Amino acid sequence: MSAPLLEIRNLAVRFFTYQGTVRALEGVSLSVARGEIVGLVGETGCGKSVLARSVLRLIADPPGRITAGEIRFKGRDLLTLNRREMRRIRGNEISMIFQEPMSCLNPVFTVGNQMMEVVALHQAAGREEARRTCIEMLSQVKMPDPGQVLAKYPHELSGGMRQRVMIAMELACRPDLLLADEPTTALDVTVQAQVLAILERLTRERGVAVLFISHDLGVIAQLCDRVAVMYAGGHHRNRRRRGPLRRPGAPLHPRAAPRHPAHRRPAGEPGGDPGERPQPHRPPARLPLSSALRRAVFPLRPGGAAVLRTRPGPP
Repeated sequence: MSAPLLEIRNLAVRFFTYQGTVRALEGVSLSVARGEIVGLVGETGCGKSVLARSVLRLIADPPGRITAGEIRFKGRDLLTLNRREMRRIRGNEISMIFQEPMSCLNPVFTVGNQMMEVVALHQAAGREEARRTCIEMLSQVKMPDPGQVLAKYPHELSGGMRQRVMIAMELACRPDLLLADEPTTALDVTVQAQVLAILERLTRERGVAVLFISHDLGVIAQLCDRVAVMYAGGHHRNRRRRGPLRRPGAPLHPRAAPRHPAHRRPAGEPGGDPGERPQPHRPPARLPLSSALRRAVFPLRPGGAAVLRTRPGPP
């Protein structure tokens, strides 16, 4: 069996603040194989984006710091590389699509200037070659009239078009691993379906591995080969197939959410979890899930994620 493209082992990240130490990640382990799309789900504040940024070593120090663990990419531990070596990896071998494209695109430069700068910097291409590459990538993400789009500013594009620009920009350098941090959160359902179809097609064609972060379990079930469930900065490994996506007892399942009192719940369907979200400065010794959900799903504890398969395949 070949080694995974990305392997995270017992990763721990701390943020040292005036209010105390925040244990953002605690003993997280995760792997992504070549050509595989792995979903990462969890409630707000559980550490999903911190995990993705840790892979690229984008944790601001201070106040953040990676205190333990390994992040192995192609057999190399990224935490042992110096800044120059990491700059060679960012963009060329590992790219990241951030949650909000308007916060990543500079409003005072045209789309063409920003895209061509990325291609020229990472591919050592001339201006004309970089322009051709940008037009080709915009065409692949089904952008109408890509030549005209290069001359526009980010505010002149719709949300879906900006997100396509980000996908084209990150895939232009042909990375081996793509980190997608909720790339479709701010889009309507129709545009979201189009962006997901483009993302899946391009990554499958190019054999790019993807770590896809999302709150939408429907998107995860449609797009991903496996899913890792995070809670309170950790995870518990579980190799059962389709667990939280098929069984209504799973904490992140849509049917486990509270309903309006006027909406009657079918007999035998569990109610919402009465537990509270843990405080980041005071992590609990035990996760505050209801005893019914804890028995119905699997034992959860700080430092775990459920890794489950969403598509048919060997266990």
